[in-house]
Amino acid sequence: MSIKLYGMPLSNYYNMVKAILLEKGMEFEEVLVKPNQEADYLARSPMGKVPAMETAQGFLTETGVMIDYLDALGEGPSFYPADPFAKAKVQELIRYLELYIELPGRRLYGDVFFGRPATDAEKAQVKPLLEKGFTALQKLAKFDPYIAGDELTYADFYYLFALAPVTIVCKKTWDWDVRAEIPAIKALNTLLGERESVKRVRADQEQGS
Repeated sequence: MSIKLYGMPLSNYYNMVKAILLEKGMEFEEVLVKPNQEADYLARSPMGKVPAMETAQGFLTETGVMIDYLDALGEGPSFYPADPFAKAKVQELIRYLELYIELPGRRLYGDVFFGRPATDAEKAQVKPLLEKGFTALQKLAKFDPYIAGDELTYADFYYLFALAPVTIVCKKTWDWDVRAEIPAIKALNTLLGERESVKRVRADQEQGS
């Protein structure tokens, strides 16, 4: 069976996995579903989150796990460096993007995107976390021209889809223009936006399919 990817175009993590599948030229089927706690879906994704992936052997959850699984299959290009240390540096970037930027920024997604107001106290808690996260990212990222150096890696897909909503949160919540503050962000966004996989994912986002 071909891989089935469960989720929706509004999910940045779903879009990461989808873009990588497209980059690898792998066959897959999209199963559109929102995060939920229905028993049927919990049998696939125990936390009820998206994305989830169905394989011939069973289900996988968590984006990093799915990406490493796809890489291990050996179909299409790998977006990990062959050198063990260079690979670890890519994985380090991914963790920083996930834990220190996307995760704290996510605390304000309800306020910014879904009309669920956050308290001033919560906003005050999130901002220093993001400031620290972006400072750390600039110390690790090379932007030469890709985030880990001169080759496209899995960290670029994390970067593209994780940073976009967080920069919107920063702008709308504090009028903090991260893209102007860190010009390399805009340059890399432009570079990645030229890839056919990213164009396809963004087109599907706009169509809601």
